[in-house]
Amino acid sequence: MGEHDDSKESGPGAVLDCGWGKLIFGQTFDDPAAIVDLLRAEVPERRDIAFYVKDPHVVLSHGPQELFLDPSHTFRLDLHGFHPSAETPPGFSIRRLKSETDAQEVNRIYQSRRMVQVEPAFFWRHRASRELIHLVAVDDVTNAVIGTVTGVDHSAVFDDPEKGSSLWCLAVDAQAVHPGIGRALVEALAQHLKEAGAAFMDLSVMHDNESAIALYEKLGFQRIQVFAVKRKNEINERLFTGFAEDFDALNPYARIIVDEALRRGIHAEITDAAGGFFRLTYGGRSIHCRESLSELTSGVAVSICDDKAVTRRVVQAAGVVVPEQTEAGEDEAAIARFIEKHGAIVVKPARGEQGRGVAVGLRTLDEAKSAIAVARQHSNRVLMEAMFDGDDLRLIVIDFRLVAAAMRRPPMVTGDGKHSIRDLIERLSRRRSAATHGESQVPLDGETERCVKDAGYAMDDVLPEGTTIKVRRAANLHTGGTIHDATGEVHPRLVEAAIAAARAINIPVCGIDLMVKSPRQPDYVFIEANERPGLANHEPQPTAERFIDLLFPLSIPSSVRVAQRNRLRS
Repeated sequence: MGEHDDSKESGPGAVLDCGWGKLIFGQTFDDPAAIVDLLRAEVPERRDIAFYVKDPHVVLSHGPQELFLDPSHTFRLDLHGFHPSAETPPGFSIRRLKSETDAQEVNRIYQSRRMVQVEPAFFWRHRASRELIHLVAVDDVTNAVIGTVTGVDHSAVFDDPEKGSSLWCLAVDAQAVHPGIGRALVEALAQHLKEAGAAFMDLSVMHDNESAIALYEKLGFQRIQVFAVKRKNEINERLFTGFAEDFDALNPYARIIVDEALRRGIHAEITDAAGGFFRLTYGGRSIHCRESLSELTSGVAVSICDDKAVTRRVVQAAGVVVPEQTEAGEDEAAIARFIEKHGAIVVKPARGEQGRGVAVGLRTLDEAKSAIAVARQHSNRVLMEAMFDGDDLRLIVIDFRLVAAAMRRPPMVTGDGKHSIRDLIERLSRRRSAATHGESQVPLDGETERCVKDAGYAMDDVLPEGTTIKVRRAANLHTGGTIHDATGEVHPRLVEAAIAAARAINIPVCGIDLMVKSPRQPDYVFIEANERPGLANHEPQPTAERFIDLLFPLSIPSSVRVAQRNRLRS
């Protein structure tokens, strides 16, 4: 060992504290009751795992009401014949965790993936450990942590005659744009453990995680008959109770709210899974919702948000800064004058959502006419707007308080010197779709082609290695954009503008979109208001928690309610 390690426990068998819980090596225990006793000692907010359990049915018989058999498959990679890929994917590098900032970023990814977080100090203590190996993938340009994996060297934990090792906590940032991050992390860990003398590397994956299983099989992993036993707790609940099919059919924006409601003991009835409709009932109160749109939002507020011209007038009257806007008619001369006045404009349907029909950065009459024709496919009325040169900031306002703020960035691709821009976009689109359960994809339409052309390329050109271009100007998540948390740095004036807009519309839950120079600067213009913002896009901020607080304030723990009242009084 490179340093003293307090993660191991002595006793009848081998146990390793991994930070998120204890890893109990079942093959080192002769008495199944000892395994059960260890699982019973699990502390709150942790998930202990008994792995390599030789006779899981016997272990379960000692605690049938407390334990369950984990519904995961185990896969093994033979490290003797393992050789990493000859080519390293461009755009990021992999190294060991080396700072507390790294640890905080790993926790951010864990939280966004609904994984148990680890105390940063634990990561720091074990940064050079032989037993626990924490690797991170880091973006070469921004230095942001975009993926992580943990390895365990069994021989360093106990005298393992098989010289085994295992992989845990593989997670990739859902907003990462680079391909191959997960694969690169797995291969880097395998190579590290092979060099340390391990003979094989095992991992556990949910039986229905088809995409992950396909990746592991492609890397040479083979399924083995090894089982894990866990304790029935809140974290593991969905693994041993399961959900009805209609729960599984919910999109991420509805599911995050239903999960939070169930966690608080609020009854959830799915009324239309495909549409994201559900009814929540707590005590004598029952509220019907469609994702973050509830019966608490009036029809008038929805109507204001639905018509972008009306929204603009309402918030402008409340003192919110708005860009100049006019309706696009058939008069080409009027269109040309508007472009000449502002240099670059935005064309958007007066009604619509998810970025459909929106074109940004139009500088010529022909571009504007083409964009107007596309926008008319989504709304009879089309608006032209002066373009504000900046970035897209989404602010989530619940009960007229800011809950989350995030920068939304348009989709970009980085060349590898081999694939065409069209191929790169299609690959990015598949990754964004997989990361968002089908909610985000990059359209191959006129707007994308125009953006690529403005960057000096054609769709079928091979983008030089290391060259990055935007492939859409609009940063909407549904058209391939990514979202990056800015809650802790947003300027107070931007917060005031978002709350003023929400109050003017009189809407209790709203996504306010501003164009800003920077989230730290006060300059902005109002773009639009969304009456049904996607709360799942803003993890780890507590958007779902604040939404349920609004709907069912009595479900808030009494100690929290007292603290909130005291804070308001002060």
